[in-house]
Amino acid sequence: METRYLTDILRDDLKKKMVFIGGPRQVGKTTLACFIAKKSHIYLNWDSPKHKLQITAQQWPPNTEYLVFDEIHKYDKWKNLIKGIWDTRNNEEKIIVTGSSKLNIFRTSGDSLLGRYHYHVLHPFSLKELNGKCMTDTGIPEPCHSLIFPEKGEDLKELFKFGGFPEPLLEGEERTLLRWQNERFERIFREDIRDAEKVRFLSQVELLGALIPDRVASPLSLASLSEDVQTSPKTIINWMDLLCRNYYCFRVMPYHFRLERALKKESKYYLWDWSQIENDGPRFENMVASHLLKFCDFYYYVYGLKIELRYLRDREGREVDFLVTWKNTPWFMVECKLKPGPHKPLSYFGDRLDVDQRFMVTMDEQQHYIDKRNNAHVIPASKFLMALI
Repeated sequence: METRYLTDILRDDLKKKMVFIGGPRQVGKTTLACFIAKKSHIYLNWDSPKHKLQITAQQWPPNTEYLVFDEIHKYDKWKNLIKGIWDTRNNEEKIIVTGSSKLNIFRTSGDSLLGRYHYHVLHPFSLKELNGKCMTDTGIPEPCHSLIFPEKGEDLKELFKFGGFPEPLLEGEERTLLRWQNERFERIFREDIRDAEKVRFLSQVELLGALIPDRVASPLSLASLSEDVQTSPKTIINWMDLLCRNYYCFRVMPYHFRLERALKKESKYYLWDWSQIENDGPRFENMVASHLLKFCDFYYYVYGLKIELRYLRDREGREVDFLVTWKNTPWFMVECKLKPGPHKPLSYFGDRLDVDQRFMVTMDEQQHYIDKRNNAHVIPASKFLMALI
């Protein structure tokens, strides 16, 4: 499945600027780039000695329409090189730059390419994309609009089990999944993190990464992790940021109308590959979190809208799994449960934040109704996730 949810968006962006495609390892960035550029393109990977010489000498056929550069950010002077290629194009070649997670890290370290490119994060498959229902661009969405729920999506169980990365999901074999998980873990920690960050204590960072799946869906206790990994809480914070920058996990901060208050509270962390999580409850919550993050990123990178994913928790321990905000205004809330049941915090926070769209998303395909006590929409995940991206 080469066509992805960003295919038409990227083609449109390429009419005016370069396109950078970042995201986690093995999510399909190179496949997507080459599919878009299939008419007339040249693919050059910095890891190839032959391609490296072509890139630095800027040698390619004069009738080339697309230039696809992969892993070029490993070259120290890659920004000036790409800037020179873009500014001196003779035939208006379209340029796509892809790379592993480090592309975004290097992208934020300077602005020599400012105004010359659009950046996108390619996410794993969601239920809507897996069902071939990619969103079409109909203009900037209305602020805090009501979510629309189309027909039920198929293959939710396969997505839940195998995760959203193309290889294990599309093959659908457990042996493939287990081998793929091991190889991806090793490449993230022993290539991406080691090469980009020059981490001295790589074995401890690997241990931290191995501990995260069992701590998904709960506010992260720095003290507990510090004790298990045998390092300081400050170092744990730095290493968690490192894991996020390399697309191993992502952070969901608590919501507070004053940012400084939110920063002092514990964040929750989720994996980009939810198939690593053993327990069904946290895995389900992680799968929904990944869909919501993809939804927020799409609105941000495609429309420029500040749509953010947060969670709700107060001093009394009342909690709602997710709150999506529109320019810091509460938009809709989501509570994840394998089976429906009463959840008073949905009503409590919904009333106080004036949020009308309150959802309890479940794996139960038979339960779809309005909970009048909490004014919440109880809905199967197979329908709710189809309203996203």
